[in-house]
This record gives sequence, structure tokens and C-alpha cells, in this order.
Amino acid sequence: MKQTSALLALLIVAAPIAAQKTVLSGTVSNGTTGARVAQASVTVKGSSVSVVTNDDGFFTLKVDAAADSIVVSHVGYHSRRLAVPAGPAPTLDVRLLPAAIELRGVEVWPDDARRLVDIAVSKIPANYSQQPELLHGFYRETAMKRKHFIYVAEGLVDMYKTAYNRDTARDRVAIRKGRRLLSPKKSDTLSVKVMGGPVLPVQLDIVKNLDFLLNKSELDCYTFVMEAPEVIDNRMQYVVSISPGKAMPYALYYGKLYIDRGTLAFTRAELTLDVSDAEKATREMLVRKPSGVRFKPKELSCLVDYRYDGGVTRISYIRSTFRFNCDWRRRLFATSFAAFCEMVVTDTSHDGAQPISGRSSFDSRDAFYDRVDFFLDPTFWEDYNIIEPTESLDKAVDRLVKKHL
Repeated sequence: MKQTSALLALLIVAAPIAAQKTVLSGTVSNGTTGARVAQASVTVKGSSVSVVTNDDGFFTLKVDAAADSIVVSHVGYHSRRLAVPAGPAPTLDVRLLPAAIELRGVEVWPDDARRLVDIAVSKIPANYSQQPELLHGFYRETAMKRKHFIYVAEGLVDMYKTAYNRDTARDRVAIRKGRRLLSPKKSDTLSVKVMGGPVLPVQLDIVKNLDFLLNKSELDCYTFVMEAPEVIDNRMQYVVSISPGKAMPYALYYGKLYIDRGTLAFTRAELTLDVSDAEKATREMLVRKPSGVRFKPKELSCLVDYRYDGGVTRISYIRSTFRFNCDWRRRLFATSFAAFCEMVVTDTSHDGAQPISGRSSFDSRDAFYDRVDFFLDPTFWEDYNIIEPTESLDKAVDRLVKKHL
């Protein structure tokens, strides 16, 4: 297995309202319990324009005047379609109802979970794009020391993807614009470099990058169990759980694979690295660190979402969470750190997509921090769609900005 993608070198934002767009804002919650729903997909009906809710369940979506409705969806819920209001839009209160699964008449694979996964792998070329595409997205990475944000960086990215019957060799990511903010306190900095950044959508696209998981030699390392089915965007999904099935010289994953009942396309993957062997997990997660620092892995988890659109399934959202402790010789206590990165595909160019040149592309060996500048401009995002910052992140940005003034 190739080295896992996590984050960066240790490190939002208010969304400006663009006059030429209709701006829809609101919260998404469970219609039964009232709990906010994070990472719910909010899409303009009949288009590829999309965002996701933040961890507080809040979203802002900027749409063209021609848009007539949006669709809100999340795994385990019935999707909702809402009309785009004429004139100033009120704050939306979107309540999703949990989806009950009717098992009668559903084909079940109780003893053939691995066979189902193998069939889904064989259908990848037919289920995903058969032509090159240019995906436009919003990317954010943050880092925390204990419970405090010490770094924030975000940007607009373009991702060129070749057809899904080819490998990822020519897939590229470029940064269109970006900005960063780092705590000025020397005690907050930690030069720990882990792989990832904006290339995560290339590395973690499991149905394109088969070296990551979905090749025979890797799948042979796992055991497979059929779980209760789920619903995504009103489409039933088979759910297969995976767990390490044999000892390997590198760390394996626990997780769930979601497979669309109608197309047998992979629609979602939830993966968590087995960190029970700290040495194996460290090799999988860490590229380099300062001398004298002891690195203790705690968590590496990845979420990969795909969206069914007009007969084709496309990648739509990726998120990784990276937690670890570091201690230094002569210090009594270890310090906990966490790093997060996420990218949402906000639009897609289907025709005439041109490759991104190597000179313009972002490499997994690069730090996003080094490719973008310090930010304060409140109109930075113009009419672009972004993942809204959570309330806690918004407050943290304000504190970090004040430290620089």
C-alpha cells in the first residue's frame, strides 16, 4: 500500500456576498432529534455546483439567477429539494428525515461481501467518467495544539482527472488562489511534515488510485462483512465493513465501503488506520520530523464521498483527520496535536478539459503553507463557493489575526 495521505506542515474565513449571485444560507439538522448534520451535500438541482455543511451544520451556497432549486442530502437521510426563493433569500432551516430501509425484495449478499466489492471494482470504468474532466474545489487545512487552532490555510483548487479507465499518473492539482494564517508564538510551531495537502483528492480517490486499497493484493489482506444497508440521496446502498485479516509489514485499515444498489458504484468510503502498532502507523503517517521529537500516532481517518450525477458517479468531498502526540526529551508531558483537511468539489467542467502543467501543479512533497500568502482581505472569496468556517474556527481566526496586528 502506498503511503497514506493525511496533512501538511503544521496550520477560513468569512464568505463575502457577491451581488451577481443569489446567496442561500442555512442549517441542516436531523428532523427527528434536531441534531445538526455535518458534511451534508447541498447541490444546485441539475448542475454540478455544490458545497457541504460545516461541522456546525451550516452552509452558504452562491447560485446563478437561473437556478430554481437545491437538493440537500446525507447518508442515512431522505434527500430534500427546496426551491430557490425569488428576491432576498431567508436563512433556511433544512430538516432531513432519517430513511427507513425496506429490505423486502432487496438482493442481499450475506456470504459474498468480498465478491460484491470485486464486482464493484470491475465496474469502475463504466460507472465513473470516461473522459478527462476539470474539477473546481475549495480546500482547507487546519491544525490545533491541544484545543486551540494554531494554523489555518485555505484556497481554491483545480483538479484535472483523466478517464477512470486510466491510472492517476497524469492527474494534477493546481492552486488558483489561497491564503494562510499561522500563530506567531514560537511555542505553537512544530515542523512535522506529513503527506497530503491539495493532492488528497488524487491520492484518496480510491476508485481511481487502486494502489491505495481496491486492488486484489490489498483486498486479500482484509476480511469483509455485509452490514445493514443505508440510503444516500434517496438511493439504496449496500454497506460492506472491512477489517485487517492478516498481519502485514505496514498498517491496515478498518472501515466501511458504500456501494450503490442500482449501479454497483462505490459512493462512499470511511477508513480509519489501525494504530495498534505504533511503529507501523508512524511509518504510514509521517514523512519527517525534527530530531529529538517523539511522535505517537493517535488517529488517521479518511472520508471519501462520491455523488451520482446524470448516470456518472463523481468524487464530491474528501476529509482527513490526523491526531498525534509529540513529546520532547526533558519535558514532563506530551502535547496533543490534530490536523484536518477537507476539499469539496464546487463545480465541474465536463467538456474540453485541458491538463494542468507540471510547473503549475501542486506536489505531495510541497507544503500548502509555502504556496499561499498571509490573509486579511474580507472580500477574498468574491462569488466563489466555500465550506463555511465553524463558529469556533471563526473566533480562532479573529484571535490569530489580532496577534499579527
